[in-house]
Amino acid sequence: MSASTNITSTALGIKVMSFLTSILAVGIEAYAKLTGKSEDTEDHSWQKPGPDDRRSPCPMLNALANHGYLPHSGRDISLAQLMHGLQRGINLSPNATLIVGIKALQASTTGHWTTFHLSDLNQHGVIEHDGSLSRADLSAPPNFDNHTFVPEIWAATLQVLGDEERISIEKAARMRGWRIEEGPRGNPNFRMSKEDKRFSAIETALYLRVFGRGTEGGAETRWVRVLFEEERLPIEEGFKRSDKPLTIAEVLELQRKVEAVGATPDPK
Repeated sequence: MSASTNITSTALGIKVMSFLTSILAVGIEAYAKLTGKSEDTEDHSWQKPGPDDRRSPCPMLNALANHGYLPHSGRDISLAQLMHGLQRGINLSPNATLIVGIKALQASTTGHWTTFHLSDLNQHGVIEHDGSLSRADLSAPPNFDNHTFVPEIWAATLQVLGDEERISIEKAARMRGWRIEEGPRGNPNFRMSKEDKRFSAIETALYLRVFGRGTEGGAETRWVRVLFEEERLPIEEGFKRSDKPLTIAEVLELQRKVEAVGATPDPK
């Protein structure tokens, strides 16, 4: 394939994604009008999930469901609902939400390709991957559980951070890097593909952007801990949703910065 063909294919892909994003953005407005939620007047107090509610390996999506920005049941979530919920909850732009949304639909078990359950994201290799900051690997004995919060894993991750009140890009990258390096020591079946590592960096970039200072990092440590440990938005601790939409360009810039940091030393 020639260089000109590659350029043409890339340009076409960008145009298609731009068109798809535009269509889905219209879907947000349609959803808001359909449900009468152009103005968000709902009570978004945190509520613990019930025994029949579904949750994912992602603390952010779980928190948004616990606050009612996504269906509290965690069931039958449409892409429009996902974009609407992330926009209302943390002001993530629709095109940035697509990073998660398109992959989530690929894992759907609802019987409809347009919806997914939060628990569908437990499927290994779609969004979920080995080397989580706070979860065990699916292939790791004895529990083979990739979605339950594991305090011991999270505590070990936080050792890399130390007593810092804010999480810099470098510290966030080293927390992630340590988990990737530590993985094979505790799990002989540990595997992370190039795509897994890319998505891991995007996840780190997302919490840095939501709880930090633009694309410079500096996420509030206490806010990040509340998200991971309690799966709620740290509103009581002072967090406020950004007035400015968080864009895909910002998330990808932070992803590149995270990936640019070298390997981490063992914190022990």
